Amino acid sequence: MTPAPTTPHDVPAERSADDATTAWALAARGGDAQAVEHFVRALHRDVQRYVAHLCGDPQAVDDLAQDTFLRALASLHRFEGRSSARSWLLSIARRAVIDSYRYAASRPRLSDAPDWQLAVERAQPQDLPGFEDGIALLDLLASLPDERREAFVLTQMVGLPYAEAAEVSDCPVGTVRSRVARARAALLDLLAEADAPAVLAA
Repeated sequence: MTPAPTTPHDVPAERSADDATTAWALAARGGDAQAVEHFVRALHRDVQRYVAHLCGDPQAVDDLAQDTFLRALASLHRFEGRSSARSWLLSIARRAVIDSYRYAASRPRLSDAPDWQLAVERAQPQDLPGFEDGIALLDLLASLPDERREAFVLTQMVGLPYAEAAEVSDCPVGTVRSRVARARAALLDLLAEADAPAVLAA
């Protein structure tokens, strides 16, 4: 007798989060409504964080995340689990952001230089510990070239392995490693520059 296929409910606790999420995606593909809910909940934060650093517009993040999941659920029947569900979903998020850029480029803009960083700062609760550090990190990341920022966010903030980040970014693994290394070096230089006035003042 053929054993029943593994469902997310059967996934051992010791399996990685990526394995579990991929199992949820495969079960969702088969029409499991609970699996759809778990799949979306497990990856929603990663998608939001990724598109936030790609698009640079805090007001567009929720819409882009929603668009990403709508696209993913519509094409879930084609997901076969060859890569993790997370890297597959972030590839869709990347395309959603690119499509939003193309759409915006075809329409007149109300402002040539929206102050998105100020909007992020105003939207955050400023009395939380680490608030200033978070804004400083946004400023530093915004100064990086797009490709380096994407590689850094995918590997260091979202936590993708380099191979999966390369898949999402559609470039060789070595290129991702190089971009991350350069991003780290640039961030360290910027941090050193930021600290220098304080040291001189002391």
